[in-house]
Amino acid sequence: MATIYEVAALAGVSPATVSRVLNGAPVGQPYADKVRQAAETLNYKPNRTARTLRRRSAEVIALIIPDIENPFFTALARGVEDRAQAEGYSVVLCNTDDRQDKEAKYLEIALSEHMAGVILAPASDHTNLDTVIARRTPVVVVDRTAHHNDVDAVVVDNAAGGRTATVALYDQGFSRVACITGPSDVETAEQRAAGWREVFTARSPEAVPDDYLRFADYRVDGGFAAMAELMKLPEPPDAVFVANNLMSLGALQCLSELNQAPPALGMVAFGDLPYGILTPAGVSVIHHPAREIGVVAARLLIERINGDTQPSRTVVLPTSLD
Repeated sequence: MATIYEVAALAGVSPATVSRVLNGAPVGQPYADKVRQAAETLNYKPNRTARTLRRRSAEVIALIIPDIENPFFTALARGVEDRAQAEGYSVVLCNTDDRQDKEAKYLEIALSEHMAGVILAPASDHTNLDTVIARRTPVVVVDRTAHHNDVDAVVVDNAAGGRTATVALYDQGFSRVACITGPSDVETAEQRAAGWREVFTARSPEAVPDDYLRFADYRVDGGFAAMAELMKLPEPPDAVFVANNLMSLGALQCLSELNQAPPALGMVAFGDLPYGILTPAGVSVIHHPAREIGVVAARLLIERINGDTQPSRTVVLPTSLD
């Protein structure tokens, strides 16, 4: 009796794609036609009991993110869910709190439950996907790339966003533009700070860049503390680029307490401010296309699940100043 692997080999697709076609899940028409023709040629008859067990998890995608409270990741999750559901998949949401141990545990669960694929926002530059790749489980990383892992990624041009934000502040007439960015071991934090540094060095050549750069934890408290440190400098900044939405909120709270809230001090935030917070006068925003990142990531992942074997791709989406 023919096996699912023989059908997959004849059709030129993965066994997962064969399973999806024969279980009635949405699959691209060319793949579906090849699978049905191969199954007919080999007189393949699926085992109904095994098929029922497999379907419990074969149509589930794991979405692993670092901060479920951040509206950026909420919007990203919505994009993933919308595209996945349209293709017949459900999404399980996992929150790592930017901790590698929690991230590793969720990846282990995704594998043990035989989930169809994983979309991951890496907790740090040290994320390890070796086991996921070895198991041939499709994976797409979002917001941050996965160093040393050859997988699909969907990111934005962080350095360009940092440059755009900093140029905008200097062009408004400010002369000392500081930067509050995320943890020093996180790729997005480094890239956004690099964009700021490039412009700062050119426009404030007399200043020391590191004096006006602060690393924080991508959360409200981190933004507040970093802004407080900057304002204690002998020559404090007259404007600031804040490299994520939650830190921007913390920086605004600090400036409000110091009676230095924008427009008294200029600010550009990377990412839309949290829901329910009106963007204050004097604050501009680098739009971070969260939902689009999720939609594109889900599309790439489902293509892999359906047997796409082309080389890994990195999709870089643009940012814009609103």
